[in-house]
Amino acid sequence: MSRYGYQYVVLRCVPRVEREEFVNVGVVLYSQGADFLEAAYRVDEGRLRALAPSVDLEAVSASLETVCQVCRGVTGGGLPTLGGLGRRFGWLSAPRSTVVQPGPVHGGLTSDPAAQLHTLLDRLVD
Repeated sequence: MSRYGYQYVVLRCVPRVEREEFVNVGVVLYSQGADFLEAAYRVDEGRLRALAPSVDLEAVSASLETVCQVCRGVTGGGLPTLGGLGRRFGWLSAPRSTVVQPGPVHGGLTSDPAAQLHTLLDRLVD
């Protein structure tokens, strides 16, 4: 069974950047060896509203959909043209001051990157 190295970032919703409070809302997983880059997310409206009652959930969902589009290599309409999977992951994992931010890059080994993505989502996004 082949094992592939991977890197991932947890996506955080930071409704009020100045407070530095966040709720984990997604994961982006990249594996060069498996030629894999994908994101998955789950937005818990109740947790976000508890943290920031006026949070724009549509904007949060739109930002997370943009992440998924970048993973798939969709361009145009304001999306960046980044080339290969590694460059896209680098762009997605770069720090930014927006409502959806990536956490630190972590890594591991897996035989199934898609299954690992969903395992991480279940473990890290509640």
